[in-house]
Amino acid sequence: MAPIQYIVEGGHRLTGTIEPSGNKNAALPIIAAALLTEHPVTLENVPRIRDTETLVELIRSVGATVEWRRRNTLFIHAKDIRAADLDPGLCARIRASILLAGPLLARCGGLMLPPPGGDVIGRRRLDTHFLAFEQLGATVVATDRLEFRATRLKGADVFLDEPSVTATENALMAAVAAHGTTYLRNVASEPHVQDLAHFLVALGARIEGIGTNTMVVHGPATLGACTYSIGPDHIEVGSLIGLAAVTRSPLRIARAGVEHLRSIRMGFERLGIVCEVDGDDLTVSGEQTLKVQDDFGGHVPKLEDQPWPAFPADLMSIAIVTATQCDGVILMFEKMFESRMFFVDKLISMGARIVLCDPHRAIVAGPSRLRGALMSSPDIRAGMAMLLAALCAKGVSTINNADQIERGYERIDERLNALGARITRVPERAHDT
Repeated sequence: MAPIQYIVEGGHRLTGTIEPSGNKNAALPIIAAALLTEHPVTLENVPRIRDTETLVELIRSVGATVEWRRRNTLFIHAKDIRAADLDPGLCARIRASILLAGPLLARCGGLMLPPPGGDVIGRRRLDTHFLAFEQLGATVVATDRLEFRATRLKGADVFLDEPSVTATENALMAAVAAHGTTYLRNVASEPHVQDLAHFLVALGARIEGIGTNTMVVHGPATLGACTYSIGPDHIEVGSLIGLAAVTRSPLRIARAGVEHLRSIRMGFERLGIVCEVDGDDLTVSGEQTLKVQDDFGGHVPKLEDQPWPAFPADLMSIAIVTATQCDGVILMFEKMFESRMFFVDKLISMGARIVLCDPHRAIVAGPSRLRGALMSSPDIRAGMAMLLAALCAKGVSTINNADQIERGYERIDERLNALGARITRVPERAHDT
């Protein structure tokens, strides 16, 4: 497959309405969870991106019938599945391959999984998954591959050593099939975790405490068929807020899932960007102050990510680019991944005034007039942040490795061009995909 490049002409104001895609980080565990039931499942509002396509290939490889009914509607029927050795090539493409462990343990009693791949944003430990599975009665052996075995999963009182999103999702899927009641404590509660839990309930699971850090699962559940629509991607909504701000553009974000945007809106308000709620839409005015709000007493403020419901780690790259266009000084503190900040050297080469203090902290002083540059996208979120920088920069930018952006944002070039952006995708997209 040819590498993808975006050539971006900056400096254009955008206008119009855009609807966020379905949440990628909800779609992936929900597609995996469809393996828990032998009955047919129809999923709506599934983002048609590289990661979901790869996971579809993986669940097809274990015997599930899968077909796209419409562009964003996926039909899955896992009547008879087998936990054959999973394709190492496909598993290496996405970290979400680890999400097959819970459903395949439940349905097949075990599986062999090659090490999962994904973004290069620092080490992502899998220990939390292993500890949860072991407490639910499984054995895990890690060599060059991961081997999971369980003759019968049993309910347990499980405390996660960190509120890992994917470990919470895996433990939740396994607990639905476990015999007895499971208490899952210190779990993640992000919107996509809630979406997975609501999907499992739609299948017939009994889960209490959705949206909190303790969930109680009464198993084993008798699961049936269902049709389920995946919620909007709050990270894409945050990316679009940043885009509107840096390009001084009035945008309406339709069906934005405003109930999940409190911390995101608060984070952008610290940068002088205020959004208005209109029903389930969010409107961003083109006339923002873009002035960093100092802490009480005139102290330099800090924007930091934390587990949900605080400001999400996946929006730190976007917030850093946005801060380069705001008047004032702010400390950005990214606590989750030790390599996520390393794209700021590209912003500095474009004219941004940023001091990288260490792998987790950067001081941004703005506003800076950015210039077009040649860049390469290291991961999904930094890639989208680079696209924002290119769209507000003077001149033309080239973003190599734009495949990474398309792993998380569906047809983002086409959708932004419809608002007035000038992004040329090389090679051009075939019309049937």
